[in-house]
Amino acid sequence: MVELRHLRYFLAVAEEKHFGRAADRLHMAQPPLSSQIKQLETELGTLLLERTTRKVELTDAGALLMKRARQILADVEATKTDVGEIGRGAAGVLRVGFSGTATYRLMPEIVRVARERFPLVRLQISGEMLTPQMEEGLLENRLDAALLRPPVQSTEISLEEIQKSRLVVALNRQHPLADSSGPLNVSELANENIVGYPRGSSVSSVVSELTRQAGFRPHIVQEATETSTLIALVGAGLGIAFVPGSQSLPLNSSIVIRPLADTVTVGLSTAWRAGNDSPLLASFLTLAREAAADLEHRDNQQT
Repeated sequence: MVELRHLRYFLAVAEEKHFGRAADRLHMAQPPLSSQIKQLETELGTLLLERTTRKVELTDAGALLMKRARQILADVEATKTDVGEIGRGAAGVLRVGFSGTATYRLMPEIVRVARERFPLVRLQISGEMLTPQMEEGLLENRLDAALLRPPVQSTEISLEEIQKSRLVVALNRQHPLADSSGPLNVSELANENIVGYPRGSSVSSVVSELTRQAGFRPHIVQEATETSTLIALVGAGLGIAFVPGSQSLPLNSSIVIRPLADTVTVGLSTAWRAGNDSPLLASFLTLAREAAADLEHRDNQQT
């Protein structure tokens, strides 16, 4: 049987064209090296080296083996590296879902850092997803991780909060309430048309509770799963929108953001299937945590 050691021994002799120098390079005595090469030739049933008292020359078969041996040994080393990288969570494919606002700011930061730190990791991104969609994706093994806004229904999903965003109101610049920059009381919005996330989404649930406490039911004129669509509808004057945070929004010149008088926050969490102990997942969770902290630090420095 041809073993890797045979190829390494042969390659040393073929490159040095001298048994003595090859033996020194391999840190072994010359007789055992000669014996190993003879075993290899016997196994392959052909002469690989023409030996003289002064030098060693490759036969045609030896020249071919030299080329193949280099490739085989290079492939072995590459395989060792790749397997080790995957084992350490530094290589592989990870399918990740992102909520609407996380798609615009946090997702690009995570992708950028992942490319720098884990060049062998490929992220398959699904953006502008709602929490129920991502929960289903995790449970059905269509996603490995998600950045979503709790709560989730299943106890099979593990969560780690990495960010909090203040709920704000997006208004068309021509809206009467856009003239002021101060906080808005929810009660001031009782008669407004609202474009919002679908019922069952985390932000929709928060808005329903806010308006209930303020004594009215929200007048939803349009629902959209994508935050970018909600912002576009606000820009078109269809209504106002409750959205998480202002720094992560795809804003344009037709939009004005006003905070709410009562500070209401919605959390953003990494989510994964409970029991998933993949090193790649662990690496991603650490990376997402650090990216969120870096963004928060930068935002604090600007305020």
